[in-house]
Amino acid sequence: MCELKKGLKEYAKSIGIDLIGFASKARFKNVTPDENPFSIFPEGNTVILIGKRITRGALRGIEEGTNFGDYSLFGLSWLDDNFNSSMCYEITRYLEDRGYEAVPIFPNPPEAKNMGVSVREGNPAPNVTPDFQYAAVACGLGEIGYCGEILTPEFGPRQRWQMIITDAEIEEDPILEENVCTYCEKCAKVCPLGAITESSEIEICGKKMKVGKIDYNLCKKCKNGAFPNRLSRKGKPDRLAALCIRTCVHELETQKKVKNTFENPFRKRDAWAIDIYDKGKYVKVE
Repeated sequence: MCELKKGLKEYAKSIGIDLIGFASKARFKNVTPDENPFSIFPEGNTVILIGKRITRGALRGIEEGTNFGDYSLFGLSWLDDNFNSSMCYEITRYLEDRGYEAVPIFPNPPEAKNMGVSVREGNPAPNVTPDFQYAAVACGLGEIGYCGEILTPEFGPRQRWQMIITDAEIEEDPILEENVCTYCEKCAKVCPLGAITESSEIEICGKKMKVGKIDYNLCKKCKNGAFPNRLSRKGKPDRLAALCIRTCVHELETQKKVKNTFENPFRKRDAWAIDIYDKGKYVKVE
């Protein structure tokens, strides 16, 4: 491992970053210009993705159906805007202090694309919005699970991401070979709106993954822990605290598929659910 990469990993850990991965420009060669990070920094050589965990306790109030506000802060807005963005800024400074240019990238939704005109022939129109799910796989940090969210061996679906593009040439990480997702499809079975249906296979950097087809228009009506997209009214809702993903959290822990383990199980009783007709019930998925 080169000294720069070793130093970055050690520094990242010291400032509270939970996940960090590296991918070369070559891994993005087939990404369309409007989602390719190297459209933003053509002279760049490496994408660095950093992640901070959503603490399991931030999901507790929603799992119990008793407190939704604290997740919206500690699991969503503060985690993205304050905690993770500060870490992204510090990694950018670390690289700049060593003579490398580094571009910090916030996970803006794809709806922010094509909001302007191209400034020169051959350039994509602003804004280019990198695909963070693609980047997480390309950086060797995780996979896209059947639930449609990135799953990591450390935390399952419990993390948020930010990105740095740099002209430093840093050794890329291997693509994750193991499967985190158990393909139990319990995320689909538990959804009271029936938003996750048939599956399809996608491939990123040679890694093949089975994902469910998700009706995000139904997800927008979910009252089981899904939150509106805070950056775009047209954007996909935030599902990381919704019943489907909380079920994934419980299942991955039960099957010992994640490294972040706890003294007691996440789900201690049947989960509450509200269907599209606002009728409540309790569900148990075997």
